[in-house]
Amino acid sequence: MKKFKLGLIVNPVAGLGGSVALKGSDNMSQQALELGAVAKSNIRTRAALEVLIPYQPQIEIYTVNGLMGEQVANDLGFTTHIVYKQEDESTAQDTENSAQSLRDKDVDLILFAGGDGTARNICHAVEDSCVVLGIPAGCKIHSGVYAITPKAAGRVVELLVTGELVTVQDADVMDIDEVAFRQGSVKAKRYGEMQVPSELRYIQSVKSGGKETDELVLVDIAAYIASEMEDDEKYIIGSGSTVAAIMEEIGLGNTLLGVDVIEDHQLVASDVTANRLVEIIKEQVSQGLKTKLVITLIGGQGHIFGRGNQQLSPEVIRLIGRDNIILIATKAKLQALNNRPLICDTGDSELDDELSGYIKVITGYNDHVMYAVGI
Repeated sequence: MKKFKLGLIVNPVAGLGGSVALKGSDNMSQQALELGAVAKSNIRTRAALEVLIPYQPQIEIYTVNGLMGEQVANDLGFTTHIVYKQEDESTAQDTENSAQSLRDKDVDLILFAGGDGTARNICHAVEDSCVVLGIPAGCKIHSGVYAITPKAAGRVVELLVTGELVTVQDADVMDIDEVAFRQGSVKAKRYGEMQVPSELRYIQSVKSGGKETDELVLVDIAAYIASEMEDDEKYIIGSGSTVAAIMEEIGLGNTLLGVDVIEDHQLVASDVTANRLVEIIKEQVSQGLKTKLVITLIGGQGHIFGRGNQQLSPEVIRLIGRDNIILIATKAKLQALNNRPLICDTGDSELDDELSGYIKVITGYNDHVMYAVGI
């Protein structure tokens, strides 16, 4: 059986400037390290490659020595081949040379970790001569060649390895002027385009037509919700596997058939009762803080309240308020309803009427639809 030839390039200094407020890492890695920045690109690469561990017998990784790919791949037990050796601290030229070497090896995909600067380097080296996919690890991610999260990148590669995803599509490589950005001016520029797995772009903008890959869409939704969470606000996490994806994205345990509460991306209460939820919400109100509720619908039925989440009592829902309900679902799940409205069966008919109308449903990363409730 022919093995999947996966090219791997890691920019080990990508993203260093972000945590120390340098607004980028281009030519700033040493200063960032002196300010206490911690390199995370290999950690993010590891998260992507861990998805592929079950497929190790089917994959051979072609990569660069040391921190530019070899170390993380070897640590996870992958078969690796070194196609380029860099000396001392890695440079942009090393990235370009590595990409050219991988292209010459005729790899099936170049998987790379970095930011827009890294994408620019790879685009300059190979342009659209081979398929690429970015693991987001930089301060700036404006280019369309990146997966929404490291784990999402791994899932896309998984589909390629298993033969479920084969088409490609051009995506723009963008970058901004970091010097101008540090001075408060955003100047974006298009530097070219590269080929990416077409479903990657679809997942980033679910408005496109076609069939969703639900697992990737859930990763997309979860990443968006996690990124939008505000400090000091509490989030009640409803039941079901769709909502569980958010807890997985944050790295928290989840009560699949219960209700949990998180704050500042930390679990503060699990498998909570309706009475405890009332206490938590009232405590927030007394401090002038919000509580938000994240729920999904029951597939095929369309219930958002009254089926499997009775902890969300009428009192809880009223205290939270309609505007603080965050409803998430894949478009495939909504389409399965065949235009039937969502259903509220809280046991309080007046509340059910108050909840009726059109509600925003988060269906992807920064993507939503308006859907009818009870009308």
